[in-house]
Amino acid sequence: MINITLPDGAVRQYEAGVTAMDVAKSISEGLARKVLAAKFNGQVTDTSRPITTDGTLQLLTWTDTDGKATMWHSSAHLMAEALEALYPGVKFGIGPAIENGFYYDIDLGGRSISDEDLQKISDKMAELAKQNSTFERREVSKADAEKYFTEKNDEYKLDLIKDLQDGTITFYTQGNFTDLCRGPHIPSTGVIKAIKLTNIAGAYWRGNEKNKMLTRIYGITFPTQKELDEYLALVEEAKKRDHRKLGKELELFTFSEKVGLGLPLWLPKGAMLRERLQSFLQKAQIESGYMPVVTPHIGNKNLYITSGHYEKYGKDSFQPIHTPEEGEEFMLKPMNCPHHCEIYKSSPKSYKDLPVRFAEFGTVYRYEQHGELHGLTRVRGFTQDDAHLFCRPDQVKEEFCKVIDLVLYVFQSLNFTDYTAQISLRDQEDRAKYIGTDENWNLAEQAIIESAAEKGLRTVVEYGEAAFYGPKLDFMVKDALGRKWQLGTIQVDYNLPERFELEYVGADNQKHRPVMIHRAPFGSLERFIAVLIEHCGGKFPLWLTPTQVKILPISDKNQAYAEKVAELLKNAEIRAEIDDRSEKIGKKIRETELAKIPYMLVLGEKEMTESKVAVRRQAKGDLGAMDLEQFIALVKEEVVSRRPFE
Repeated sequence: MINITLPDGAVRQYEAGVTAMDVAKSISEGLARKVLAAKFNGQVTDTSRPITTDGTLQLLTWTDTDGKATMWHSSAHLMAEALEALYPGVKFGIGPAIENGFYYDIDLGGRSISDEDLQKISDKMAELAKQNSTFERREVSKADAEKYFTEKNDEYKLDLIKDLQDGTITFYTQGNFTDLCRGPHIPSTGVIKAIKLTNIAGAYWRGNEKNKMLTRIYGITFPTQKELDEYLALVEEAKKRDHRKLGKELELFTFSEKVGLGLPLWLPKGAMLRERLQSFLQKAQIESGYMPVVTPHIGNKNLYITSGHYEKYGKDSFQPIHTPEEGEEFMLKPMNCPHHCEIYKSSPKSYKDLPVRFAEFGTVYRYEQHGELHGLTRVRGFTQDDAHLFCRPDQVKEEFCKVIDLVLYVFQSLNFTDYTAQISLRDQEDRAKYIGTDENWNLAEQAIIESAAEKGLRTVVEYGEAAFYGPKLDFMVKDALGRKWQLGTIQVDYNLPERFELEYVGADNQKHRPVMIHRAPFGSLERFIAVLIEHCGGKFPLWLTPTQVKILPISDKNQAYAEKVAELLKNAEIRAEIDDRSEKIGKKIRETELAKIPYMLVLGEKEMTESKVAVRRQAKGDLGAMDLEQFIALVKEEVVSRRPFE
């Protein structure tokens, strides 16, 4: 008999050789029908694999991330089976699950597939899914694997097999299709009830532009049609909220090929938005004891060699800048932290001086590949709301908790209410990609774990996601559409203080190393604004929006009164613009609504005579006539309250 420990801590005994599906059935038949895969001792596996040792078992359903990924990987195999039936001789590259769905790279041998063909392929997938074919796993020798795909004339699978070791190769078969695959897979195709193939793209084999361009077909599947319909509705809403589309419509930012790809140009309204976000955080930082610093956009190459950034990020950075001085090289800075280390080092420190908190909105540069650039979310030049805290070891936990408070204050002010704190630790096996001693890493990791627990954060632990110099706490935020983004980050670092030989004199009159905390509540301002735009659909909270009020005179006769109102609003520090175009008032109102400006003041003869303003609220309509003082008080109250998006 073996002992199986379930997620609730319950321990059940089974005969050796029991499968996860057997365990599910022993709990309930209803559960067994929902199980897609299992996680045994932390490894995702098929529900049909025999279990022969004691261990922990989690039964994965559609509500689990790994359960979804297993179904989507199986859906890629189902699509491959459909393609093979419709296009005999098709060859297959790779077909993984991705964050939302799956894809398969294929070679049609000179044939082509258009968007019109996707429905035909989808219909064939649905037909095959109804056959409820089981996914059968079998181990094969390298020789047999090569023989199978040689006979099938599939050079892509042969190329993959070349890198595999004998004794580690498995095939999966469902219906009439067999694929080289590590698995795992769902029990059978019948689980797949709703299918949507979304788009077609090109992809070089193994991501190398010297190789052949393959056709990549993307798709997504669900256990019910209702869930697919809900997903497609969200996709349509996401298109409307796309920050690239809204950024153009709201005149926030633009790009120019002459300036350079991935280098955003901020238009006046976008610059105002940025400045308000910066002012908001700068005020909170000053109240929390941060001191502003400013560092240059470049640094001597040796600075980044010392920090380790050149070794780790050299390939992703712009190449060194050579000066007329022989052998002198500078780099566009990829990080602000080395500069802040040098600022700390510029004067002696006592234990009484710590903690020292330096803050900077510093622009950094990284050479993102052309194909990875995407609006404001992936750019080559971006501004970090960077701060570095230098503290004594006994201050680390308190300072870390204070930074968590600051991050949560930012999220609350911008209505990001659904978030998880990801504790990003070292890879448990591959330690070569990290710098520093195990002792320092253990101290840093423990400080993060304890601080997150003390603050009662909902956390997940991810191994292998730490920065090369230290572990971190990453805030994974869900937006209004349920999409997950990594925004704020806090990192504990014992390593850069050693590399830069940072010191303070302790109470014992001896020299000691400070501990460094890196933090950025926004992360990248560019990326944060992109997420914010899509989160609120361009309807920013009143305190943040570039234009708070649009004044709409009905005719030229009301122009002088409109200018008087605008001046009074300006004196009250309310951001207002006049629409003085010779257009009908209905058109002005419609266009102001589309521009997502929170308030409109319609001014006609009646308003001018009574010294009032007719107030309209974006998406709410007419609020009636008010004295200007009454309207100013209304706006001021909403700004101060930091009311969320409306």
